[in-house]
Amino acid sequence: MFKSALFATVAVGLLSVSGALAKELKLADFQPPTHFALEKVYKPLGEAIAQATNGEVTVKTYMGGELGPGPAEQYNRAVDGVADIVFSLPGYTASTFPLTLLGELPGVIDAETGTEKIISAQDLLDQEYRRVKLLALWNNQPNILFSANKPIRTLEDLKGMKIRVPSRNAGLVVEAWGGVPVSMPAPDVYNSMQTGVIDGAMIDATTLTAFRLAEVTKSITVGMDTAISQFFLVMNSDSFNELSEEHQKAVIEAGKDAARNGHRAWAEVAVSALDAFAKTEGKEVITLSDEEIAKFNAASAPVVEEVVAEVEASGAGARAYVEALKND
Repeated sequence: MFKSALFATVAVGLLSVSGALAKELKLADFQPPTHFALEKVYKPLGEAIAQATNGEVTVKTYMGGELGPGPAEQYNRAVDGVADIVFSLPGYTASTFPLTLLGELPGVIDAETGTEKIISAQDLLDQEYRRVKLLALWNNQPNILFSANKPIRTLEDLKGMKIRVPSRNAGLVVEAWGGVPVSMPAPDVYNSMQTGVIDGAMIDATTLTAFRLAEVTKSITVGMDTAISQFFLVMNSDSFNELSEEHQKAVIEAGKDAARNGHRAWAEVAVSALDAFAKTEGKEVITLSDEEIAKFNAASAPVVEEVVAEVEASGAGARAYVEALKND
């Protein structure tokens, strides 16, 4: 009887320890529940983590700002532990990530190979992410110019147009082109274009479907070197440190795969959405002439050097990071 009672006590103790080790990570995303990231990025991320940890660490995703509204507040939710993992754009809190955002400048990365370059150079960003754990960082397809009404066929056409931008650096580029940059999160673009608050947007083609911008866009202009936005998944430091070393490694590896999945998903959706837009009656995709491309690129070139020099002067190692991203 004594042995049976002892075994029962040990069994209960083991179950309690197992339960204590089990952890469900809350992942917060401000994008709508219908967004493709849920199936193409977060589901594989959760499956990879659960498999690598034998189900002791799992991920539950909260879409549509369920853990708090406002895309710009996402990073703080990770810092404060409102969520264990958050999705956002470093451009929404640009002053925190000057080095990271060098990767969005025209010509610094290639849209197709940029994510692998970013992953390889990720150690250079440690100081910027010291308040959280950086799990994944990837680039989208080039941001292109959406116009609600006026077609943009030349650099001169853009003069004075109010254009939504995803970050400060992108705003500097639009300003160099003669436009008036308006900082605004992606979920606000639809209503702002529909009501005339802005004339257009610098944004990637996935938003044609993900945020239904095809409904309020008449034409899209492509061809010039432009900003390439980045997205991240960052984790609350305490949540990460509470994991065992083995589980931390599993989360880190799953994060790298999430970056690759994110890049792939954004690229596939962007190509498909832009193709569908071009085939829609009353819509137009304008490819700039070589002469106009040269004008756009010449106008933005000084911005790139200006921003790199500014970040370098702060002691952040800007030129080393840009060189790492450009290195073959």
